[in-house]
Amino acid sequence: MDGIVIINKEKEYTSHDVVAKVKKILNEKKVGHTGTLDPNATGVLPILLGKGTKLSKYLINHNKIYEATLKLGEKTDTADIEGKITEEKDVKKENLSQENVTKVLKEFIGKSKQVPPMYSAIKVNGKKLYEYARKGQTIEIKPREIEIYGIELLNINNNEISFKVHCSKGTYIRTLCENIAEKLETVGYMEELKRIEVGEFNIKNAITLKELESKKGKALISIEEFLKDKQLINLNSKKVKLFLNGVNLEFKLEDGIYRIYNEKNEFIGTGTIKSNVLKRDIIVWNLTLVKWE
Repeated sequence: MDGIVIINKEKEYTSHDVVAKVKKILNEKKVGHTGTLDPNATGVLPILLGKGTKLSKYLINHNKIYEATLKLGEKTDTADIEGKITEEKDVKKENLSQENVTKVLKEFIGKSKQVPPMYSAIKVNGKKLYEYARKGQTIEIKPREIEIYGIELLNINNNEISFKVHCSKGTYIRTLCENIAEKLETVGYMEELKRIEVGEFNIKNAITLKELESKKGKALISIEEFLKDKQLINLNSKKVKLFLNGVNLEFKLEDGIYRIYNEKNEFIGTGTIKSNVLKRDIIVWNLTLVKWE
């Protein structure tokens, strides 16, 4: 089974939990995911199966859309609801007008440098940051460039602010919540997080693990379907043999990813063109590499 299943992750499951359950449900050994979601977060989690695991490089840079709830007045060591409260600060009601909150949110649109939270899986000197944090160790974290493409206020309820944000990969919404709270002259943490979109995958088309149990393979998005918007190249039988054996072929086409088909219009896999050279990428044909005779 090769392709992608879009899971609507529920609370309490880690992303690795979801992978393990998908393996069992679909009886597939090779399963992975892109874009980790914390246990307390919900929403879109693309799961890659079989040869579809090679699609991760096409998905990892996708932009994402989240809906988040920020709780003001308290700060936690993890920047979310799971952590211990480390600071409390009054919330000025005059700062929570719809006009002012909207103005503050808009200030985050554009490119900026963001410092990831200590409780994250980013590696520094071979160890994940949360490993340092759990031991009470502090370490210098280099800021990373992120981009907020859009941010929209959804609701203000007492000391809670709900908003929707469209952002680049690598954006930590927990850190964004803390930064918003600071702009509102207080402290805060991320109370809830739902990922509603990853690239072209929307939560409307995602399914729960329970739904996957009944749908099984019918929920699979094939590699060919996922790449349907990419241009195609048809190869004759001689060039198919060369392509399958990893021989680079000359094609005067634009750089990019291409779907590769044979003369019978059967989908072989994908190739990439750079500087007029086509290179083999993902092969979906269920055959051994053709040998030169």
